[in-house]
Amino acid sequence: MMTWLRSLPFFVLLMGIGSLAMLIPAFHAAAVGATPQMQTFFYASLLSTTLTLLAALATAGTHPRNATLSQLGTLVLAFGALPVLFAVPFQEAASNIRFVDAWFEMVSSFTTTGATLYDRAGRLPPSVHLWRATVGWLGGLLTWVVAVAIFAPMNLGGFEVRAAGGSTRSTIAGFSQKGLVARMQDRLARHTLTLTPIYVGLTFILWLGLVVLGEVPTIALCHAMSTLSTSGISPINGVYYAVSGFWGEVLIFLFFAFAISRLTFSRGMFGDSDARLVRDPEVHMALLLISGTTMMLFARHWLGSIEEGTASGLPDLFASLWGSIFTVTSFLTTTGFESRYWDGAAEWSGLETPGLFLVGLALIGGGAATTAGGVKLLRVYALFRHSEREVQRLLHPSSVGGGGREARMIRKQGAYVSWVFFMLFALSIAATMILVSMTGVQFEVSMVLTVASLSTTGPLAVVAAESPISYAGIPDAAKAILAGAMVLGRLETLALIALFNPEIWRR
Repeated sequence: MMTWLRSLPFFVLLMGIGSLAMLIPAFHAAAVGATPQMQTFFYASLLSTTLTLLAALATAGTHPRNATLSQLGTLVLAFGALPVLFAVPFQEAASNIRFVDAWFEMVSSFTTTGATLYDRAGRLPPSVHLWRATVGWLGGLLTWVVAVAIFAPMNLGGFEVRAAGGSTRSTIAGFSQKGLVARMQDRLARHTLTLTPIYVGLTFILWLGLVVLGEVPTIALCHAMSTLSTSGISPINGVYYAVSGFWGEVLIFLFFAFAISRLTFSRGMFGDSDARLVRDPEVHMALLLISGTTMMLFARHWLGSIEEGTASGLPDLFASLWGSIFTVTSFLTTTGFESRYWDGAAEWSGLETPGLFLVGLALIGGGAATTAGGVKLLRVYALFRHSEREVQRLLHPSSVGGGGREARMIRKQGAYVSWVFFMLFALSIAATMILVSMTGVQFEVSMVLTVASLSTTGPLAVVAAESPISYAGIPDAAKAILAGAMVLGRLETLALIALFNPEIWRR
């Protein structure tokens, strides 16, 4: 049986996993007595499973002539086509939903963006919210597996920063040689079997902890799935209204670590078995950004309270500090949860918190090979070290940079490819903003929506803008453009450029 499964194309296996996942909201609907939703998800699972079996019989035993091209093409097809399959039960289970809107919702969920057209908590049934969180959770698991099995051997997804020479040609060639030794299905199966128990176990621990703290089990499960996948999907519009309160936020905050550094869950899978979490540059960069941004926000509110003559007690100080720490970390990991104490800081000082801080953090994003989006901390670290070295050379032109071979490589070739990616990311933002603006959306609104889509931080539109932006109010053409931006942000520009690299097509 396992041999036959490994002979199937990766996309067919993803279809099968998605079809079986539809049983999760079906069981939930049956448990709460929502018979129409239970029937919808059950029949959709049965139909999708049948289609998967037919596709499996038609494609079993086929071997792609070009492993590299097949893998990258499968990823594009997965994030582009699977949401169509997921949107069928979503449209049927919810009332008065257009298929275009259901498809946009599933693209947003599967890319772990978390942008939603239904900002009212009671607009969708609980089972449908669970389905949104489940799709986002599956997208997060796929991101983990793809990072280890595909992006790491190709030196993409942030790994190009550490690649010797930083050459795309040598990267593709090296990966093609690996493909001659290990088949794609075997590599994907091995890493899936390794990472899935970790992913499921972490989700279960977080869910159990939230339930113990008093959270409703269904809401706790959605928040646990959304935290591990950094999708920010919530049936109650975030943790702001969560019953678990402050300690629930503390527990979720601890699990943000899995979106900051890959060493928290995959140590040794990337040839870094001797790496330590305390020495991880991504952890150092994250701590620097979190502490620096938090201090600036806290000082701004504290000085504002002095100018306004507002009494500031110790509880107000602590609430302002914690609200900033949690929200800053949440948006840095591109999760998008807002602390219940975030607004309290503004009320205390009488000043509004500038959303530009959150936009910048979402653009930076989390760690490489994690479910977080954005530019990635490792690339920002490479640019930071390069800038630091250039400043040293201005003061001491004859100095020699130390740190060893890897440090020198990151400062030179790593900074070069990081800057290339940053420019491509900026061009993607500009192009998407222009396209969205051409559909009739205001320029300021299109800027926030573009950053939210490319950084896979959907809640950014609600929190970071001067006034909350509703995805439901934009035209269908803008939704399609933003959906494409979500896929681009999830796969990253370098991966799509590598897909059209002539070196791949010649092999």
